Amino acid sequence: MTTTAEWIEVYQDLHRNPELSFQETRTAGIVVERLTSLGYDVTPGIGGTGVVGVLRNGEGPVVMLRADMDALPVEEKTGLDYASAARGTDDEGNDVAVMHACGHDVHVTCLLAACETLAADIAGWAGTLIAVFQPAEEKGAGAKAMLDDGLLERFGTPAVVLGQHVAPLPAGAIGLRSGPTFATSDGVRIVLHGKGAHGSRPEASVDPVVMAAATVMRLQTIVSREIAGGETAVVTVGRMTAGTVINVIPDSAELLLNIRTFDTGVQERVLAAITRIAQGEAIAAGAPREPEVDHLTSFPAVVNDPEAVERTRPALAAVSAAINDPGPVTGSEDVGLLATAAGAPCVFWLLGGADPQLFQGLTSVAEITERVRSVPSNHSPLYAPAPDPTLAIGAAALVGAARTWLAGPAV
Repeated sequence: MTTTAEWIEVYQDLHRNPELSFQETRTAGIVVERLTSLGYDVTPGIGGTGVVGVLRNGEGPVVMLRADMDALPVEEKTGLDYASAARGTDDEGNDVAVMHACGHDVHVTCLLAACETLAADIAGWAGTLIAVFQPAEEKGAGAKAMLDDGLLERFGTPAVVLGQHVAPLPAGAIGLRSGPTFATSDGVRIVLHGKGAHGSRPEASVDPVVMAAATVMRLQTIVSREIAGGETAVVTVGRMTAGTVINVIPDSAELLLNIRTFDTGVQERVLAAITRIAQGEAIAAGAPREPEVDHLTSFPAVVNDPEAVERTRPALAAVSAAINDPGPVTGSEDVGLLATAAGAPCVFWLLGGADPQLFQGLTSVAEITERVRSVPSNHSPLYAPAPDPTLAIGAAALVGAARTWLAGPAV
C-alpha cells in the first residue's frame, strides 16, 4: 500500500504540473497508470481528457466516485517549494500562468488513494465501483462532455454519485448539507458599442469605456435592490476589456459576468435585469446600436438528496469529528449533472484543507467562521491546502462513503 508520505509526493507532483481545462493530458496519464496497476478496467479520453476506471466485484450496487482534474490561469504566489511555475495556452491563444488554485490536485490524489484502498479490500464489499476523473470543471463543461461521450451508457448507471471539494475549513472538518448545496452558475458576455475617436476629442465619441463603467456600477444594484433579502444571488464582473492604446477612445467594450443563484426564478430575474441594464445604459449614452448580451454558459445547482445524505453521514462522521452544515455555497460545481443524468442521488461535501494550526485556540463558531474568511480561499494565488492531514481524511471519506452504498462482504 502507498504510504501517506508517498501520496503527499503524488499531490505535490500534480501541484507542480497543473493543466488547464481539456488539457489535462499529463494528469490523465498518471491516473491511467495508477488505476491500471490496481487492476481497474481503465478507459482514457472520455469527454476529451477524462478517465474512467471501473472495478467490478460481483453482484451489487453501482457506485460512482468523482474527482475533477483541471487547474486555473492563475499565477501562484504561495512560495511553496512545490509551487507551480507552469504556463499554458488559454482558449484565446494567450500564454498564461497555471495553478491548482482550486484544489483539484487534492481531489485527484484523494480519489486515487481511495481507489487503492477499495481495490485492496475486495473481500469487504461487493458491486461495481466507477471512478470518474473529470476534465474542465472550471468551465462547467467537463461533466457534460463525459456524458455526451456515453459515460453512463458505456460504464453503467450508478445508484449514487459521491464526491468532495476541498475548502478553507480546518483540515479534518467536513461540511455536509442536505438540499441545495452549490449554486447554479451562468456566464454572460456584454459587448457595448460606441463611437471611437481621438482621446483628445471625447466630444466626437460615444465612449464605450464610460458606458461600461456605468453598466458595471448599475449591475451592482441587481442584488442590492432587486433581489429580496431572503433570496440569494451573486453578480460578478470578472473581466472588462476596452481599447488598445492610451490616446484612442475605442468603439466597443466587453464585459464578462458570472452569476450564481439557487432558485430558477431568481436566476431568470437576474439574467433579465442584466439585459435590461445593458440596453438602458446604451440608450442613456446615445450608443449607435444595441449592446450584444450573450448567455455563454450555464450549469445547475448541486442538490444533495436528503435521504442519501443521512445514509452517508455516519461514514463521514467516522473519519471526521467535526461535521457541520456550511450553508448554501455560492461556488458552483458540475458534478450534479452526473447525478441528474443517472437519475441518482448526489452526496457532495466540503473537505477541510486549511492548516489546523491556524485554528488553534478557537472554540466558538463565530471565531472559526471569521478565521475561515481570513484564510486564502479557492481561486486565490495564495491558496495552499495542507496535505497532511487533508489527503488522508479525504481518501478515508471517499472510501467510507463508497462502502456505505456498496453491498456487504463479497462471497
